[in-house]
Amino acid sequence: MVQIPKFSHQPVDIHSHFNYGSELDVADSPISCSDIDFIRQGYARMGIAWGGISTLASVYHPDGAGVAESNRWLYDFAAGENWVRQWVVIDPRVEESFQQAEMMLRSPKTLGIKLHPVFHQYELAEYGDRLFGFANDLGAVVLMHPVMTPEGMAQTAHFADKYPKMKLIVAHLCSLEHIELLKNHENIYTDTSGSASSLNNVLEYAVEAAGAEKILFGTDGYSPEFQFGRVALSRLTMEEKENILFKNARRLFPGAFA
Repeated sequence: MVQIPKFSHQPVDIHSHFNYGSELDVADSPISCSDIDFIRQGYARMGIAWGGISTLASVYHPDGAGVAESNRWLYDFAAGENWVRQWVVIDPRVEESFQQAEMMLRSPKTLGIKLHPVFHQYELAEYGDRLFGFANDLGAVVLMHPVMTPEGMAQTAHFADKYPKMKLIVAHLCSLEHIELLKNHENIYTDTSGSASSLNNVLEYAVEAAGAEKILFGTDGYSPEFQFGRVALSRLTMEEKENILFKNARRLFPGAFA
């Protein structure tokens, strides 16, 4: 019988979201819960100690509606919540979001910059130099929802090579293209967040092909129980599981999860 291993440290969810009471929150339902307490309680059941959060209101709307307001709210909320770490969201058409990022990245509670070109509806070809150049100048970590087209993945690779001082987490491991990025670009990482982690060999094959050192645990606000179990009960070795669940996050963000 398979049992959940006893890990040496508590997991770090590097990629999650919640509703926070904004008029721009995403519609919730009894079968899809996204409020703060639901996420917090799921973490407690699974022993997840920290979550890297951006609000749903900040990423779901085109043209960056809600970005600046959500960044301000989450920055203040994280200051009083030990389990919360912030991703400061930038939309390239919202100038205030650049100013917020420059200030908020000075806080140990802020992990890096979150980009969502798909939901915000802008083109990396037009705005990539501004976004990734900004992150490169700050030596920041960027968490980006990928543009899952051949052109979008090629652009991602291009900007990672052009701006090597930034580290780029290409979220939602779900494809061979993700794995090729990990293999061929030193500053590209991925995470396990999203429903695609249910694919029956995606995680194991990614580790076999590219190693476990650049894959981080994330939930994307999906059930923490499902997402944690997908890694903890996988066919990976104990060392590989611990790399994904917390060691890689601790290396990438030194001091953020103490």
